[in-house]
Amino acid sequence: MSHQQSIDAALAVMQAHIDALNARDEARIAATLHFPHYRLSGVELKCWQTPDSYFADFESRAGGDWAHSRFDDIQVVRASENKVHLDAEINRFNGADRKIASFRSLWVITLEEGRWATKFRSSFAAR
Repeated sequence: MSHQQSIDAALAVMQAHIDALNARDEARIAATLHFPHYRLSGVELKCWQTPDSYFADFESRAGGDWAHSRFDDIQVVRASENKVHLDAEINRFNGADRKIASFRSLWVITLEEGRWATKFRSSFAAR
């Protein structure tokens, strides 16, 4: 697999993730993540061993007025045949389409057992 194919696969994971998140489709969200799944925010490392609690935890972090999110300005940091690092700007919006949060996040997307999905994120989100 070429590096460009890896990048294309990683970007497809990002699109599938944001589409599933905005649809609030827990099964489709889980399909975009490898478990265990890790997230570093500030200095706190969070690990989800299974998909069971992932979406409920996201909703509590995003806040009660969260309606949808969007990825903007995705930059490839580095790519190999089985791993891609992406630097993305994430924007969250309320029901009136007003931006309620904006932050950068590093996404590590890996090819494991024939499936591309996100393994780790390091976020500058406030929560």
